[in-house]
Amino acid sequence: MPAETAQKFEALETQAAVLMDVFTQAGYEPVAPSIIQPADIFLDRVGEVIRGRTYMFTDPDGAELCLRPDLTVPCSRIYLSRHPEAGSRARYCYNGPAFRFQLGRGDAARPREFRQAGIENFGAPDREKAEAEVLSLVIEAVRRAGLENFDLKFGDLGLFLSLLDLLELPERWRTRLKHHFWRPDMFHELLMRLCAGDAAVASSNLRSVLVKLNADDKDDAQKIVAEYFEEKEIPLIGARSLKEITERLLDHAADLRADPLPEETAELIERYLAISGPAKAAGARIADLTSAANIDLGGSLQAYTKRLDLFAQAGIELATAQFSAEFGRNLEYYTGLVFQLEIPDFGPAGQVAGGGRYDGLLEDIGAPRDVGAMGSAIHTERLLAAIQGGGA
Repeated sequence: MPAETAQKFEALETQAAVLMDVFTQAGYEPVAPSIIQPADIFLDRVGEVIRGRTYMFTDPDGAELCLRPDLTVPCSRIYLSRHPEAGSRARYCYNGPAFRFQLGRGDAARPREFRQAGIENFGAPDREKAEAEVLSLVIEAVRRAGLENFDLKFGDLGLFLSLLDLLELPERWRTRLKHHFWRPDMFHELLMRLCAGDAAVASSNLRSVLVKLNADDKDDAQKIVAEYFEEKEIPLIGARSLKEITERLLDHAADLRADPLPEETAELIERYLAISGPAKAAGARIADLTSAANIDLGGSLQAYTKRLDLFAQAGIELATAQFSAEFGRNLEYYTGLVFQLEIPDFGPAGQVAGGGRYDGLLEDIGAPRDVGAMGSAIHTERLLAAIQGGGA
């Protein structure tokens, strides 16, 4: 092993010992999730950004597997294996590698194999208190490792999802908007299409098919789609079945017959997503915006305010913490608070830690009930580089 590589490895091990000591002293149990994981669990839940960067393979028995692209899902599987009824509290910590494909051969900021040290908090009865605990613990850990200067950025998907649920929208539009939240360009394009209504698909090559589809006769709709694919010699190759394609086209057929999305509704969504700034001021702007639109975010906005109070009590500096309504990180299992610790002007290399709330994930992978869950991961190589490069 080259001397420089050996020194880096030793530094990472020393740093990991510091991070893990912070976590274990706070009562988090060390776990070591398997590196090889079932591919379907990740592909269905981490979202398109990470899905396209996951290393997958098939074993001799035909099982589709992957190298874990993160450790939250593997830790969730450990929780369910130990608590199949999902009725217990548990707090885990870990330190180990994750793997994601990078264009080219990757670089120091985005390597194909990287190490994460983190914590996962399951089943806490007071969800905002658990959020303050996780965030304050991660901040303590990076400071104990030697990093003092960083910015805190956060968002709240719970507020956004509540807003969508209170708007008068067809459920298929609400589902589509939620799905595209993590892809801002596609999200804003979708809003424009919904406002355009029938005109948005007037020139579509599929219009001749869409007008024939009837949601009340799905077997006939599937037959029409199959005949169209056969006529155009379009092979059914890829991840989606004929049934799934037909379901999507039925949604688009319904859009043809629907009234356009009111422009004032689209404008309200756009104005909400444009809100950013200091945490307390941003909360006040959200309250003003929704109140003017006669929308009561109720418990979601109360949770936002409670969270800020608990952050302040935990010693988290809110004066410089920046909220962004459209910030969601890039993992689609998040459902509430999301946050990131960043080194200014470092780009991707400055994103040293991040995390969030993912209440729906446990139920998605087999839990018999909803489980509150909150976690965070530290990118230990970026943390080390920031400390050694003057970020401390």
